[in-house]
Amino acid sequence: MLTKKFLWTIIGNYRFSAPQISSLLGLCLVCAGLSFATRLKAGADLFLTQENILLVLRQVSFNAIMACGVSVVIITAGIDLSIASVWALASCVTAYLSVVAGWDWIWASAIGLLIGLSAGLINGCGVAFLRLPPFVATLGMMSIARGLAEVLTGGFQISGLPDAMKFWGQGEIALVPVPAIVALVVVLVTWLMLKVTRIGRYLYAIGGNEAAAHLSGVPVRGVKLFAYSFSGLLSSLAGLLSSARLGSARPSDALGYELDAIASAVIGGVSLMGGQGSVLGAAIGAVLIGVLRNGMVLLDVSAFWQKVVIGLVIIIAVALDYLIWRRR
Repeated sequence: MLTKKFLWTIIGNYRFSAPQISSLLGLCLVCAGLSFATRLKAGADLFLTQENILLVLRQVSFNAIMACGVSVVIITAGIDLSIASVWALASCVTAYLSVVAGWDWIWASAIGLLIGLSAGLINGCGVAFLRLPPFVATLGMMSIARGLAEVLTGGFQISGLPDAMKFWGQGEIALVPVPAIVALVVVLVTWLMLKVTRIGRYLYAIGGNEAAAHLSGVPVRGVKLFAYSFSGLLSSLAGLLSSARLGSARPSDALGYELDAIASAVIGGVSLMGGQGSVLGAAIGAVLIGVLRNGMVLLDVSAFWQKVVIGLVIIIAVALDYLIWRRR
């Protein structure tokens, strides 16, 4: 009873920030625009249908999970460019162990998650103890993880994942895609961690002013280690769910997805300057990017132009973030 009352108090007192409200309004406008555009093009609303909405939910789940992890890192005024490569490495290791080596998929998945956690831990050690710039440390891991995935698979796809594992990517519970349910749980848990726990306050303190946080007794190195490890773990989780959906894994999976995750966080109000933002905003940003991609596919927009549009969205989001930071 006490726990329920506590959670209700936290949720009931929550107030959306200006960037989150802007993202929600933008999402509503984009949905309305795509609904109108598909009516004009096809004579019927192809966007706001149950089938398409469930498809969008499934598609955005993986990016939303990864955006939660990278948001925690960005809040500390860091960056993690390795998340998409860690996704690919974790999914390839899991597929190799379960299909080629004959392991039970549960144990194989556990090793895949451990791979992601270890990659994040190495990133954290480089940033916290060796004092490497986050950009450099995670850029190196991006190359290492992708290379290891290619070495393990020989550059080829590994197919034939067990049906029990495929449920986590392809299954539904009461019509809701399982990946969407997992993403919702991840978003809520991460939000509560940032909102009510000591480590959440530490993360914001480090991003706001690392020197002041250190003088106040915040274990800066340990908190940074946690942030990057958490990001790596969620990246591997997204990779496992994605490979379960496809029934296979390739070393080229999630190529360029780190930009989508970072853009989702920034669009949702997580400041690249650190110390500001919420994973709820990052989740809204992930949905907005997913809706844009889905709508452009329905409107038969070239894949090349899709990259241009997403790139423009990223530039606008980062520019607005910088302008807001300067005004503060």
